[in-house]
Amino acid sequence: MNNWKKVILKAKNTMKNAIEALELNGQGIIMVSNNQNQLIGTITDGDIRRALMLQKDLNTLVEEIMHKNPTTISTGHSREQILSIMKQKNISNLPIIDDKGVIIGLKSIKNIIEFDKHDNVVFLMAGGYGTRLKPLTNNIPKPLLLIREKPILEIILDQFIASGFYNFIISTHYKAKMVQEYFGDGSDWGVNIEYVYEERPIGTAGALGLLRQNITNLPLIVMNGDLLTKVDFESFLNFHNKYTGEASVCVREYNVQVPYGVVNSSKHKLTSIVEKPTHRHFVNAGIYIINPSILESLDGNTYLDMPDLLQNQIKQGFEVNVFPLHEYWLDIGQLEQFQQAQKDSKNIFN
Repeated sequence: MNNWKKVILKAKNTMKNAIEALELNGQGIIMVSNNQNQLIGTITDGDIRRALMLQKDLNTLVEEIMHKNPTTISTGHSREQILSIMKQKNISNLPIIDDKGVIIGLKSIKNIIEFDKHDNVVFLMAGGYGTRLKPLTNNIPKPLLLIREKPILEIILDQFIASGFYNFIISTHYKAKMVQEYFGDGSDWGVNIEYVYEERPIGTAGALGLLRQNITNLPLIVMNGDLLTKVDFESFLNFHNKYTGEASVCVREYNVQVPYGVVNSSKHKLTSIVEKPTHRHFVNAGIYIINPSILESLDGNTYLDMPDLLQNQIKQGFEVNVFPLHEYWLDIGQLEQFQQAQKDSKNIFN
């Protein structure tokens, strides 16, 4: 890549800097150098998510979360050797260094092989009434509301297509005909689009029961049709495939600050006062991957939301994985978020 210098940070940069750089460069890796421009570590999407799971904050230095012994190559490696190393190590990028350890380039798998296509079905839920966005949704379904000049659902579709997905099913109910007329069979986007129709709302998971049998033998990606996000769908799928589990759910950090000094005590004695503490939680981001075996338990008639479906899987002894987001994410549920999306899209979505 010609702009490999843009993916270099110093050890004293922060995790926030790393997240911003990852999102901007699109290479999936950050190289960390010392003052002599020698490679001392790398940071990938996985390193960021592991740090988030450990509840590291955004001011954490990159030297605390970087991989300190990255695999590297020299300029003499052939294309076949590079691909072999990437396959053996299960990595997508290889820093190029000279005999003194100085960074002189970066080889990305995206630069040397054709773009991967994914046969997985993407199930987009677009049947809600959008009640909290009235009067905007009086005459148009929420997924067709324009963010600048493009419907929300089309922005989502474009992102999946850019990641190599081409099989889509859209769940509809409210003003279903408008959604179908806009997207058709997907041929205008070079993809396949099918539809399921809820005669009555049966929940975000209940609609999955309307899928025809044997729709897929691959994990199914499920996403709410009113989200704006820059999540790396390919990384999410790779994550799900790597870990055992019937399902995976995207989560994002949500902070709640107590506006008072919190008193800690033991019996009748004061032990400490913590002024306005912040509690950090992970919340459901409305993006899931489920194994097709889960569909067997759904009848297409019973009301069921995705959180309840995941809880049922856990109760039955199955594993559900958690995939923390660091990318941009916005749930367009109310007018305030819709207005925010208009502002954000100018810089985040082109």
